[in-house]
Amino acid sequence: MPATPTNADDAAGLETARLLLDIKAVNFRPEEPYTLTAGWASPVYIDCRWVISFPQARQRIIQLAVEKLEREIGFAAIDAVAGGETAGIPYAAWIAEAQSKPMLYVRKKPKGFGRNAQIEGHFDEGQRVLLVEDLATDGGSKVTFIEALRTAGAEVTDIFVVFFYGAFPGAEETMRSLGVKLHYLATWQHVLQAAEEGNYFDQAAIDGVRAFLDDPTGWSKAHGGKDSV
Repeated sequence: MPATPTNADDAAGLETARLLLDIKAVNFRPEEPYTLTAGWASPVYIDCRWVISFPQARQRIIQLAVEKLEREIGFAAIDAVAGGETAGIPYAAWIAEAQSKPMLYVRKKPKGFGRNAQIEGHFDEGQRVLLVEDLATDGGSKVTFIEALRTAGAEVTDIFVVFFYGAFPGAEETMRSLGVKLHYLATWQHVLQAAEEGNYFDQAAIDGVRAFLDDPTGWSKAHGGKDSV
């Protein structure tokens, strides 16, 4: 389940949103919706992979991530950091490096040769592993990574993402059913606030995104996407 927001969380969320807007990782396109991997129609799209090319933005985002994870989990309780293939891998590497923690990465499916490993890197059975991804929509894509880590002997109780859509149903239920807590920096509410305050998009685009956030599942269905988990 998502962690309870605090003032520090909101400040970090807004700063992250501004950084993502500044490097043009965020797109508002209500007139021509995107269809997300999970099947939802959305007037907004974010590409957290874009961050890898902007050193100053990524350094600050990782600093904010480390501060948040220290507040909410504490790195003393984390034995290793695992990135989900592929977009989670650089974030896991940066967080692991910042805290001098071992790093792993998790394949979407086992490779078909050698040890047939789905987990790359070394950890000891029973160690607590933090799973890192770039973003989460309804949480469904995280199941494969969590199950792979647990099958390999890791204890997984927490997931960190830079960006959580915070709009579509299913994420909280999925995380709860898996026995994990979702930690994140920013949501679309943060982005919308930052976009309005900074005049990043015209009013028509902002109004279109607000209409989506008021009823994400209804908006998705009306624009050719799914309307339920």
